Amino acid sequence: HVQLVESGGGAVPAGGSRRLSCTISGYFYTRGCVGWVRQARGKEREGVASIDHEGTTNYAHSAKGRFTISKDNAEQILYLQMNNLKPEDTAMYYCAAMYGGTCDETQLSMFGFRGQGTQVTVS
Repeated sequence: HVQLVESGGGAVPAGGSRRLSCTISGYFYTRGCVGWVRQARGKEREGVASIDHEGTTNYAHSAKGRFTISKDNAEQILYLQMNNLKPEDTAMYYCAAMYGGTCDETQLSMFGFRGQGTQVTVS
């Protein structure tokens, strides 16, 4: 049973920064593929970033150069640092995890277990 708990969302001015956090149960954190997906109102869910157990990262084109995914192995927390936020980044952000298969943000968005989400609103 995987548990994913996100935090850190809120209202952010355009151009601002925000860091999202997610606690993940141990098995997926240490052996699986974890990352972030998002869904804006009226739009399909999309992958944002992923990181595997070796630390290899992948980013959606929209996130490259602005977002950074990282893990705190001591605390087993996943982060998403978001800089230079744009109104089009407004969405519910979900922490996601899966085991097996190719680790990238697209696979996570389709097959990953997700938490309850945290809303990010950029205006």
